[in-house]
Amino acid sequence: MNRRRFLITGGAGLAFAGIGTLTWTYIPGSARPLTTDAAMQTLSVLAENVVGINGEWNLPQVLVHCAQSIEYSLSGYPEHRSDTFKQTAGALAFTAFAAKGRMHHSLNEKIPGAPEIDVTTRLQPAIARLASAFATFEQHTGELHEHFAYGKLTKADYEIAHVMHFYNHLDAAIFKA
Repeated sequence: MNRRRFLITGGAGLAFAGIGTLTWTYIPGSARPLTTDAAMQTLSVLAENVVGINGEWNLPQVLVHCAQSIEYSLSGYPEHRSDTFKQTAGALAFTAFAAKGRMHHSLNEKIPGAPEIDVTTRLQPAIARLASAFATFEQHTGELHEHFAYGKLTKADYEIAHVMHFYNHLDAAIFKA
């Protein structure tokens, strides 16, 4: 192995290890169960308890975004990161998130290739769409499509990813006092 290749691959390895360490250290663990059932229970009381959400999207847009992610795991994501990214940084990020039981990502970043979510989307239809996506995912017995950033996930891994994703977006929710 020549010196340049060693420095490039070694530097990438250190960067990924650093990302994992930062993720592990600075993202608090989750006490919420990472199951579809728990997420559905949270969703069922959302309308009565959330008055708003911090960020660029309103609550209905956030719920539709979460539904899109679940739907794309069943139908295929419109765009993907490179295979190299999915096999390195993406896989490491998912592993760190799953080990911690909590995800942290940009709450204003749409799924690559997904259509814009209408700002006038109403709350009840958004709740219904996310509930339907969770239910459809739970009942699904076929193959799942590769995640656009994490790569190939098992159904159990996808369940954890979808629930952590939903909970991460709820971190920005403003709850009734």
